[in-house]
Parts: sequence; structure tokens; C-alpha cells
Amino acid sequence: MIDVIEEILVEIVNGSILVLEFMGVCVIVASGLRGFYDYVRHVPSMKLTLAKGLAVGLEFKMGSEILRTVIVREWKEIIVVAGIIGLRAALNFLIHWEIHEEMTN
Repeated sequence: MIDVIEEILVEIVNGSILVLEFMGVCVIVASGLRGFYDYVRHVPSMKLTLAKGLAVGLEFKMGSEILRTVIVREWKEIIVVAGIIGLRAALNFLIHWEIHEEMTN
């Protein structure tokens, strides 16, 4: 019985990971396209709009990595997932710093 519940949990988590990854990619692509459009039109707030979109996209992708920690079984996988989460957190910090700098200028 526990094996069946565990298998159901793994399937739910895998599906949720795919959905969150897809949403993150969609947000990042849409933000990139919007940023390019604003760049071509010389919109002053282009960097701020792009940075905010990238931050939101990274949040979705970080959510998928956090869910991935539920199903990893080996230390090697845990280290890889932790590294990915660390890198994405650092990127998110840098983007938020850039947003703060743009808003104060």
C-alpha cells in the first residue's frame, strides 16, 4: 500500500515539476520578447520590465527544483539539486538587486 502511495506521489511531483518548469520558461520567453520590443522602441523602463519578468520566471523554476528534492534518493542527486537551487537563488538575488538599482535611479 505504501509503495502505491509513494508511486502516486512521485507521479504528482513529476507532473508538477514539468508544469512549473513550463510556466517558468513561458514567463522568461515572454519577458525576453517584451524586453526586446521595448528595447527597439527605446522604452526607458525596459531593463526594469525585463528584470522583473526574469525574476518571476526564476521563481517558478526554483519552485520546480524545490519539488525535485521530494523525489531524490541519492546524495549525489541531492548535491546537484542543492547546487542548482543555490545558483538560481544567486541569480534571483542579483536580479532583485538590479531591480532595486533601476528603481532608485
